[in-house]
Amino acid sequence: MNPIIKEITAHQINKGLPPFKVGDGVRVHTKVREGDKERIQIFSGVVIARKGHGIHESFTVRRISYGEGVERVFPVNSPNIEKVEIESESENMRARMYYLRTRTGKAAMAVKKKRFEEEVAAPAAAPAPVAAQVAAAAPAAPVAPANPAATAS
Repeated sequence: MNPIIKEITAHQINKGLPPFKVGDGVRVHTKVREGDKERIQIFSGVVIARKGHGIHESFTVRRISYGEGVERVFPVNSPNIEKVEIESESENMRARMYYLRTRTGKAAMAVKKKRFEEEVAAPAAAPAPVAAQVAAAAPAAPVAPANPAATAS
């Protein structure tokens, strides 16, 4: 980018937004003016795209509202954006998630972060050779066929 343009637009860039990425669930608080009144409206959904750079950067948020997919494009540096809250993070490996447009229901929410809990290794009650001896000493129960009618014919 031209350094002169970069210098002119540097003070217009919004630096108060959290670092969100494509696939994150966000709540975007926007200022809405109705006549002489102003209020905050919240649009929550999944970020499916981020485009542009600098002052021209924008992001697209998609949600399902009454069974219909709704998308809104927000300029990142707009003065009408009060704040962006990150509801959930994802671990997707894509720059654009346009494939969510064809999905409905739970399949549309397939980009949730997988939360892994650290498993605490419990000490073994008995060493492996003793456990193998106990398993070998136990009598094996006869296994009944799953479908008796299938074996009769």
